Amino acid sequence: MKPLVWLLLCALCLPSPPALAQAPQRVNRCTNAQGETVFTDRRCDAVGATSRLPPRTASVGNTGIYRAGCARRLSELTGQIRDAVSAQDVNRLSSIYLWSNVSNATANQIIGRLESVVQRPLIDIAPVYPDSTPVWVDPTLAAAGAVEAPSRPRPVGLRIEQTLGSTATPARTVFGLRRQYGCFWITL
Repeated sequence: MKPLVWLLLCALCLPSPPALAQAPQRVNRCTNAQGETVFTDRRCDAVGATSRLPPRTASVGNTGIYRAGCARRLSELTGQIRDAVSAQDVNRLSSIYLWSNVSNATANQIIGRLESVVQRPLIDIAPVYPDSTPVWVDPTLAAAGAVEAPSRPRPVGLRIEQTLGSTATPARTVFGLRRQYGCFWITL
């Protein structure tokens, strides 16, 4: 064979270099039937999975788009906040906000703040108690009924601990708590 033909045949047998003009591959995060996370460059339904779903909650009420009820316990409210942040769904978070007596301009500012909350990774949700001086009571006197032990105060807010993006920089949001219509609601 001639050297030029030999070179051309060898060049055709070599793997081709990656094309620079190709669009980057998109990686899809899917959930299979067993609830495991699957990463793929194909569509989720092509590998027998579905698009990533927010974690299921055991609470009654907020089971998806349709809300059958409101948060009657504080644990339900914190679960709804966690689910909204996990799904990065500002509409879900705004559904537990107490919107009464809020003007349009203020509502736009609130939605902006709620949007930034759902975009950050969640670390913790903790109750905020009213500022008061703790009263020390002798436990033996309280047990004997000589004095009344002070009752535990009810929380007045929820502190949302997050980080800014993929950094370790802490971010904190404090939601006020309101109880109205027999339900718990958040406020800013």
